[in-house]
Order: sequence, then C-alpha cells, then structure tokens
Amino acid sequence: MRIAVLDDWQTIARQVADWSSLERRAELVFFHDALTNEDEAARKLADFDILIAMRERTPFPDSLIERLPNLKLFAMTGRRGSSLDLASLKRRGITICYADGADAGEATSELTLGLMIAAARAIPAGDAAIRAGGFQGGVPAGIQLAGKTLGIIGLGRLGSRVARSALALDMRVLAWSQNLTAETATAVGARLVPKQQLLTESDVISLHLVLSSRTRGIIGAPDLAAMRKGAILINTSRGPLIDEPALIENLRAGHIWAALDVFDQEPLPATHPLRSLPNAVVTPHLGYGTIETFRSFYRQSVENVLAFLDGAPIRILDV
Repeated sequence: MRIAVLDDWQTIARQVADWSSLERRAELVFFHDALTNEDEAARKLADFDILIAMRERTPFPDSLIERLPNLKLFAMTGRRGSSLDLASLKRRGITICYADGADAGEATSELTLGLMIAAARAIPAGDAAIRAGGFQGGVPAGIQLAGKTLGIIGLGRLGSRVARSALALDMRVLAWSQNLTAETATAVGARLVPKQQLLTESDVISLHLVLSSRTRGIIGAPDLAAMRKGAILINTSRGPLIDEPALIENLRAGHIWAALDVFDQEPLPATHPLRSLPNAVVTPHLGYGTIETFRSFYRQSVENVLAFLDGAPIRILDV
C-alpha cells in the first residue's frame, strides 16, 4: 500500500502530525513541490493507492483521475474543492473523505486585515528599502484607514469577521452580494448598498465569495474602472473572482492598488507580471495556512486513512 501526501509546499506536514502509525502499515511519500501539469501528476501518482491532497492545490479533473488505476482513497482537506472532480471519483468507486481545519474564518480574515494595512501603509516597499540599505527614499506615503470606507463583497462568515475588524479601525463598512439582506448587513455593522455604489464609494474593497459560475469574474474591467483612484482591492478568496488581465492592465495604469493572496494559476508563474508591479502586495496563498489549521487537517487525515485501512472509513464526503 502506497500513500502520497501532496502539496506540502511549506514542508509542514511532518511537523504537525504523528505519521508513525501509517508508516508502519504503508509506504508514505511526501510531495513538497507542486506538480506542474497533468502528465507529471499521472506519472508520479499512478502507483499510489491513497492520496492525501491539500485543498485548492493540485487539480484532479476526470482526465487525470482515469490515469490513476490504483487509487482507492482520496483524502482531501476541507469539504469543497473547485479543482476536484468529485463526481468522477465517486463514479469510479473511490472513497472520498474530508478533514476539517481549526480555522473558523479567523486565519483568512486576519490575513485580509494584514494585507489591507500592508497596502495602505506601503509596508512591503518600506521593508524592501530597509533591506536594500535605504530608508524612506522611494517609499510612498501611505493612507490612514480610520475614517475610510471598506466595501465587502460577500458578507458571510469571513466577510463578517473582516467587517468587525474594520469597525474597530473606525472605518465605515458597506456590503453587497447577490443574496445579501439589509438585516444581515446591519447585524455586523455594515450597510447594504448596490454593487455600483460600493465600487464608487469604497477606499478599500475586499472579496469574500465562494468561486462558482455566478461569481467567476464578478470583478471585471468595468468594475475596476469604477473604483476610486488609489483604492485598494483585496482578494483572499479565489483568483478567478477577478478578471486577472483587466486587473493587471488597471494596475499598470496606476489607477488602483491590489493586495492579493490568490491567483488564477497557483503557484504563481515566475515571470507573472503581478510579481513586479509596485502597486500590488502579493502573498503565496497563505489564507487558511496556519499551524493550527495544518495540525487539524493532517491529524484528521491520518485518522481518516487509518480508519479506511481498518475497513471502517470515517468522515465520508457525501458527493
């Protein structure tokens, strides 16, 4: 029996869970680098019986799944994955189980707050200047957030936490999403407004939506053009919520700032323009990735695999 632990990009898996019980019963292989394409994934994973996959990293479309003849258990972190063909796994009789993280929204909402402050005060540019031997020269003057307006698109669990943080900074909070009600917005100190009003009145806009056919490209070229000059657009949800080519064009024109933790393609290609734009603060999809979350993900993943090997699988995902 061979088990692959995929997508361990920060080499954290061994540090946060006890794998010894699995290693006594199977060969365990950790993958620390991203699998760059479907052919590489098929070649390297074809001999494995069990895959432990980190959410939203390696895609598993039907075309890849059919090239994994030995696969018996797909152990995923989280309960949802837009890059996974769960129906294909089920159709082939592959057991799917999930692991829940410790994050109830705290980790990603905290990162959102950090990105907002980093962009508002040009913290990355200041850090780079110090490390290069300089000081304030070339570092843009930032803005204070107190008294500014935050627009939140998607006022669910994460968006509500961000709203409360913004209120603590003495910001005004507007909110919009397709199904948001005024009562829900008021309950967290925000005001429901039409999307266009949010775009034109906000100094900072933060996205907190699940990626779906309805939300893909929800921020397009006309929306970016409607934003205030110098406004900050934050995305810690999913890259394709924003029309990325339009965003890059807008950033190059110097109209807005962006603070991004997620991208259309991850890992972000080495030559991608977002890596070099001075008005973009970028982080490598750190949102949910805290020690606490990884500890819970991997501890439960070990439990899931052991239960499967014992013939009594747990945390079965209902697809």
